[in-house]
Amino acid sequence: MALSEKDVLYVADLAHLELTEEEVKKFGPQLDAVLEYVQKLNELDTTGVEPMAQVTYPAAENPALREDRAAPCFTQEEALQNAPEAGGGHFKVPQVIERE
Repeated sequence: MALSEKDVLYVADLAHLELTEEEVKKFGPQLDAVLEYVQKLNELDTTGVEPMAQVTYPAAENPALREDRAAPCFTQEEALQNAPEAGGGHFKVPQVIERE
C-alpha cells in the first residue's frame, strides 16, 4: 500500500496528534501494515456468517466474566479530597484538546 508522509500526517490530524518528522517515518510503516491487514480482513468471504455487534457469554460458561453487582464506593467529597484541583464538585484537569 505504501502510505505517503502526507497520508500519515492526515491520519494523525484526524486523531488530533502532532507528529515530528521522525515519528512520521517511524509510524508510517506501522500504519501501513495495519491498513494492509484490514484490507486482508475485508477480502474474507463472510457469506453465511451472521453479523453481530458483540460477543457475549453467560457467566456460567466463562468464569472470567462476573455478574455486575453494586458495591460501596466513595462519596463525591471523598473522591475529590486528594484531587490537585477541583471545582463545582468535579475534578479539574488541564485542557488537552485545542478548540478551533
